[in-house]
Amino acid sequence: MASPILSVLDQSPIAAGSTATEAVRNTLDLARSCDALGYHRYWLAEHHATPSLAGAAPEALIGPIALATRQIRVGSGGIMLPHYSPFKVAETFSLLSALAPERIDLGLGRAPGSDQRTAFALQRDRSRRIPSDDFPNQLAELIAYLAPGGGLPDDHPFAALRATLPAGGGAPALWLLGSSPDSARWAAEAGLPYCFADFINSDGAELTQHYRRVFRPSAMLASPYVMVATWAIAAPTLAEAERLALPSVMMFAHMLQGQLIAVPSVEEAIAWTEANPHASRRRRRMTLGTGEQVRMEIEAVARLYGADEVMLVNILPDHAARVRSYELVARAFGLASAAAAA
Repeated sequence: MASPILSVLDQSPIAAGSTATEAVRNTLDLARSCDALGYHRYWLAEHHATPSLAGAAPEALIGPIALATRQIRVGSGGIMLPHYSPFKVAETFSLLSALAPERIDLGLGRAPGSDQRTAFALQRDRSRRIPSDDFPNQLAELIAYLAPGGGLPDDHPFAALRATLPAGGGAPALWLLGSSPDSARWAAEAGLPYCFADFINSDGAELTQHYRRVFRPSAMLASPYVMVATWAIAAPTLAEAERLALPSVMMFAHMLQGQLIAVPSVEEAIAWTEANPHASRRRRRMTLGTGEQVRMEIEAVARLYGADEVMLVNILPDHAARVRSYELVARAFGLASAAAAA
């Protein structure tokens, strides 16, 4: 199996003592670096009401990042569709495609990206809670607006709206994101590329296999395409990579206890780990090590999932260490050389 295509998922981490302004500036800087390094796509996550992540509105970051980069694809990882009108999402991403033609991805998710109170606050209509089983209908409507040759039935009240979408940049590439059997099934039924969140659920290989087995070709995709998003930190040594992983371990342990905190420093995380050796921690796959060690693990994850592409994600308080992590992985895979040759 050839080495997978490599991409990046950025959650715009907010280090303790810093602000969302600094986090967003770091996101722009990292995107420019990843573009130069030869990564294929750069996606922005959607999270709400948390002091640790600044990415509450990926659609607000995609445009500036697309303009600040030259060739990397830019998109959402993802837009949590239950919060929004499918038509509004179609308008927004069609406009982004007009801004950066053929470079925009629209990754969609069903999870709230927040707690239930925040999810309810995001609704415009608060007379009722939106049912969770409404997602397939929302997805079908969005596909009707954006898929080649698509459209709603002629007698549908929104049928004429497809023709009003901003034009000229092509349609955004639609993706379905998830970590559950439902998302795998919906992606296959709709004929969409599927991004599995291994950093949330590290036991999803069977789900991507099921997606491939039951995939139905569509106007958007002729054959199944799997991307797996996994946690990865590269550093000059394995010991340093393990140190850099501790802030996220501390952050997620607090989250499991209902406490949301900014991303702590490595020193604070080390002290917390020593003081709480038996604290409840979230089980997840973490690929840590030198660039070469991480490369071997990434290739193993790709084989496990049968993935065509691997999207790397991490949360670090030190921006320079984060940029270096992606540089080391890119060097290990020879990304910049391959991009220059292409």
